[in-house]
Amino acid sequence: MPEGTRGGSPSPVDRPRCGCRRSRDRLTCPVLHSANHGDPNVSEALVAEIQAALGPRGWLDPADAGSALTGWRGTYSGTPVLVARPDTVGGVQEVVRTCARHGAAVVTQGGNTGLAGGSVPIDDLSDGRPSVLLLTTRLNRITSVDPARFTVTAEAGCTIEQVQQAAAAVDRQLAMDWGARGSATVGGAISTNAGGLNVLRYGNTRRHVLGLEAVLADGRVFDGLRALRKDNTGYDLKHLFIGAEGTLGVVTRAVLELQPAMSHHRSLFASLTGLDVVTDLYGLARSIDPGGLTAFELVPEMGVGVAVDVLDVVRPIDTRSEWYLLARFSGSEPVTDTVTRFLTEAVERGYATDAVVAETASQEANLWTLRDELPPEMLFDSRGAKFDAAVPIDRIPEFQRSVEAIAARLCGPEAVTFSFGHLGDGNLHVYVLPSLEHGGRLAPDLVGSVTTAVDDVIWELGGTISAEHGIGQDLLVRLPGQKSQVEFDLMRSVKAALDPTDIFNPGKGAQTIERSTRSAARSGQDEVEA
Repeated sequence: MPEGTRGGSPSPVDRPRCGCRRSRDRLTCPVLHSANHGDPNVSEALVAEIQAALGPRGWLDPADAGSALTGWRGTYSGTPVLVARPDTVGGVQEVVRTCARHGAAVVTQGGNTGLAGGSVPIDDLSDGRPSVLLLTTRLNRITSVDPARFTVTAEAGCTIEQVQQAAAAVDRQLAMDWGARGSATVGGAISTNAGGLNVLRYGNTRRHVLGLEAVLADGRVFDGLRALRKDNTGYDLKHLFIGAEGTLGVVTRAVLELQPAMSHHRSLFASLTGLDVVTDLYGLARSIDPGGLTAFELVPEMGVGVAVDVLDVVRPIDTRSEWYLLARFSGSEPVTDTVTRFLTEAVERGYATDAVVAETASQEANLWTLRDELPPEMLFDSRGAKFDAAVPIDRIPEFQRSVEAIAARLCGPEAVTFSFGHLGDGNLHVYVLPSLEHGGRLAPDLVGSVTTAVDDVIWELGGTISAEHGIGQDLLVRLPGQKSQVEFDLMRSVKAALDPTDIFNPGKGAQTIERSTRSAARSGQDEVEA
């Protein structure tokens, strides 16, 4: 059966309404198009007006923009007519209004740490519109930290680490955290509803956002910065921008919720008897201290072995196992007894064979450096079929075995399935690679075949193909297998209401996807029209 179909070949309803670009066997189309649809000319006036509005420090020639024009993974790149660097909300408004007048697109970028190509321009927009890349890096001020209210107000270009440090200075903590904390920004985290290492206890980014400010398609400012935990006066509009990947507006500022500083932490690293024990092991940890478990990560031996060889890290324990658990308990009181009880019972019940508890800051750093550097792109420059999957935690062993079988069947016995991730919330980062050799590359046709097969397994297990990385450009051709036509219709309606001329990040997001045989087959309700 052709890739991207389920139950039949593409129907005429898959054809574009206006000749928009083809992406593999999927057709994508902006919801509505600007008045300059089809005009390939780049407006010199557009560039000149933005340069004049922002001043000499407020813009870059694309030739000087360096890595900002290419996604972190190197898969997607695009060249805008100008890179705008406003340092005020008013500057963002000027960029948006100018682009709207000239029918240009606005692509917003924070730290450029996204993995789905959502923050780089698309060169081949079907209507020939120019794009302006709007960097938020100069919107980098923390405007208030309120320990009494447990809030921090930060501009979109502030890094997560910057906000964490500001919170720590007043004995509070920002619980949002992931490996790219030094580069990832507040605006990017909000736009992708980023997850990370502390989702287990504190939730995704959405749970941390009390209010936000955003510039809309007509240049007006949505001021939703009220730092209230209760406001039952209508639609909670801030949530439209969280996870929208910059397709509905430009997030410029946010009020984030802080947590009490946890002065006591204990991280542990345990060798597991197998992957089948993870559900019971997680249940044990939650039953012992349901509020203190802040991280519950799966680490593979193949990752540990490579990391010890190429990084300045030490193997945590001598006992070798195919899988390890990296967990952390936190609290306002010492958690040593909690960790001891957990490990004792884990060994007694046959879940683990050996373990170590970090007793010093350097041991703690060693464990988490090992975890942060696990992605194969960073660890040994390997590329293959990549999945940001989430399945129910009790289906993780079945999921892993299924992917291993697919890799062996389609790629041969040398292929490896390299998996790690946030075990507690069922989110695994899975790579099918040609081998563990440095610089390995899986052939593009195999990437496509593996992706189709693994996606089907994810859906059969009740999972998702994007747990925390978003859609961007990367998942557009895959998303119709997961969403129903009703969901697509609703998302297109929201897009049309907030951005009727499709100025923001065109060609990306679920709302760009046209009706497909795959989504129709999945819903079981929509008939495919002839």
